[in-house]
Amino acid sequence: MSGLPLIRTAQPLPTPLVVPPRPSRARRPRLYALDGIRLLAALMVAVHHYAGTRRVNQPGNLIWDRPTSDIMPTVFHFAAYGWIGVEIFFVISGFVICMSCWGRTPRQFFVSRVIRLYPAYWFAVLFTTGVLVALPGVWERLRLRDVLLNLTMLQSGSGVQNVDGVYWTLWSELRFYLLFLVVVWMGLTYRRVVVFCCVWGAAAMLAPVAKLPLLELVADPEASWYFIAGLALYLMHRFGQDLLLWGILAMAWLMGQKELGQRIDEVEHVGSWRGAVVIFTVFLLIMVAVALGFTDRIRWRWLVTAGSLTYPLYLMHYAAGTAVISRLRDDMDPRLLVASVLAGFLALSWAVHRFVERPVAGVVKRGLDGAFARVRSGGQAG
Repeated sequence: MSGLPLIRTAQPLPTPLVVPPRPSRARRPRLYALDGIRLLAALMVAVHHYAGTRRVNQPGNLIWDRPTSDIMPTVFHFAAYGWIGVEIFFVISGFVICMSCWGRTPRQFFVSRVIRLYPAYWFAVLFTTGVLVALPGVWERLRLRDVLLNLTMLQSGSGVQNVDGVYWTLWSELRFYLLFLVVVWMGLTYRRVVVFCCVWGAAAMLAPVAKLPLLELVADPEASWYFIAGLALYLMHRFGQDLLLWGILAMAWLMGQKELGQRIDEVEHVGSWRGAVVIFTVFLLIMVAVALGFTDRIRWRWLVTAGSLTYPLYLMHYAAGTAVISRLRDDMDPRLLVASVLAGFLALSWAVHRFVERPVAGVVKRGLDGAFARVRSGGQAG
């Protein structure tokens, strides 16, 4: 036996390692939790403006007759951090925009943003102007030409004052949409969105030291990292978590905590940096839970209605609401007054969504679709 040649059984060649393309997850049900978070963020901002800013916490302010920390100290303690609702909005916006325009054309993306932003905004500009005319003395009333320019939503780029101070966030939103439109035009993929996050983040870090006004305008370093966090969270939701996405989210958290400190130091905000960072961190962890599907069991239908109130409430609550408070502050308990004003604006927001936003959005959408159809046909009538 030892003289026989050793016969080896042929072994199959090893199969080359092939990395399959990153699959997207099956379509999930509506994220009801996001609707609830959005409304909570809007209420945080509103309560902050009514009871938690330095403007309402200084002697002789025009909204209350004395500091709110003396009038309602417990409310003031919590309201002092309500401004973080704006940062929460930016993160949710990055998530929702990426989700809603996946697979859409640039035309569809453009139309969806116009009909989402403008109908309620047009009403809010006119409504707030009317309230400030009827209740003067708290806020400066703009000239008619400036009010008309506000209807474009481009007043910040034209050096014109906002009808309502909260509109400053819309300027950041518009710049984000224009930048992200480039990725939509190329076609949304995991890789392209990740590259966009990295390039935009690098530009945001360079802008403050480069001292280039155009770069700072485009990069928007004050808000960019919150949008980037939302984009990374949506990629987690669609494709699953990985180390790269966790790294982007961690970088967004680190840059965000820096911006939170600057906001406390430079803007009319009160509260501590530690408190702001804790609130922001808890929110990001909740958003991670949403992205990874831990909140999918939340399917309360009323949250859809709650979410629809968010945008009109945010647009209308500040200047008009504080003007109303200044007139009624001597006639009602301050806590009851704040709660009543909030309840009134929630009811008005529902009416705006139901009777203004939805029907006007339909008209505008049909008009834009017809205009784009004519462009495609070379201007010939349909």
